[in-house]
Amino acid sequence: MSPQTRTLSRIVLLGLATSMLAACATAPASTDFTPPPRRPVDAKTQLEYGNPPPPPPARY
Repeated sequence: MSPQTRTLSRIVLLGLATSMLAACATAPASTDFTPPPRRPVDAKTQLEYGNPPPPPPARY
């Protein structure tokens, strides 16, 4: 392998590694999948929808 080919391959590999790092650094933040808090129960809500449903059972 000639010295020019070796130098060129190193430059290409460094450029590839740099572009991969740049892509990871600019990735969007992860989405928060926690549900919103339950609405407080008030008189109007009870009149419109009836009594609130019981809380959901435990997941585990």
